[in-house]
Parts: sequence; structure tokens; C-alpha cells
Amino acid sequence: MTRPWLLPVLLLLCGSAVAAILAWRGSPEAAAAFWAVFVLGALVNSPLAFPRSVSASQAQRRSAADGRPVVFWRPGCTYCLRLRLRLGRDARRAHWVDIRRDPEGAAAVRAVNDGNETVPTVLVTGRAHTNPDPAWVRAQLPPPA
Repeated sequence: MTRPWLLPVLLLLCGSAVAAILAWRGSPEAAAAFWAVFVLGALVNSPLAFPRSVSASQAQRRSAADGRPVVFWRPGCTYCLRLRLRLGRDARRAHWVDIRRDPEGAAAVRAVNDGNETVPTVLVTGRAHTNPDPAWVRAQLPPPA
């Protein structure tokens, strides 16, 4: 449960330490800017940057009902972050499964990726697509309601 928060917490601690040293040495502007960069990095790498995750079984059940893709991801994955940022607000129109929190989701990803937990893996109409182009994923999303 704490693993997804490890990198963001480390970024905040390191950024705070460096900012304190810079402020102590008489450079409060640089300290504030440096700390802001680390806070932004912590936010981007935290689970908060992604829509709320659901379990794999729940996501697949919902996908069968509404036709939305299922995106398997994990915190700290740069490719997942790239997909999330490129989708923007449209990311809410997919079902997101954090494989670090859901062992069933991790097993589903391993089953379609030769035993590897390669993410993002996007499930569209029962077919898995590993690290697809964000523009393609956007095209698979249903139109906004």
C-alpha cells in the first residue's frame, strides 16, 4: 500500500532538504523554486496524477457494459504518465487499474505480456495492447456524454 507513495515522499524529502540548505545559505528565491520543482515531481509521480483505480474484475465488468478501455498502470511508470498526460481530461473515460494495488490486475498484465508486468497495457474489446500510442487510445474512448 505504501509502495506507490515511496517515490513522491522521497522527492518531497530531498527537495525540502536541498531547499532548506539553499535558504540557510541565503538564497530563499532559489530554495522556493527548487522546492516547487520537487513538489511538482512528487505530484506527477504520485497516484494522485491518475484517475481513481478500480479492481481488474470491476474494470472488466464495467468495460463489457460501457465499451470503455481498461488501462493497467503502476505509479512511477514514465510510459503510464506519458499516456495519462497525453489523454488529459479524456483519461476519465477509461477504467484505470493500478497493478501495484490489485494482484488480479498484475496477473492479467503478466498473462498477456509473456509473464512481464509491462505497463501501460490497454484492454480494448478483450484485446490487449501494450504501450499503445496515446492518440490511438484516445480514438478508442467513447465520445463524452
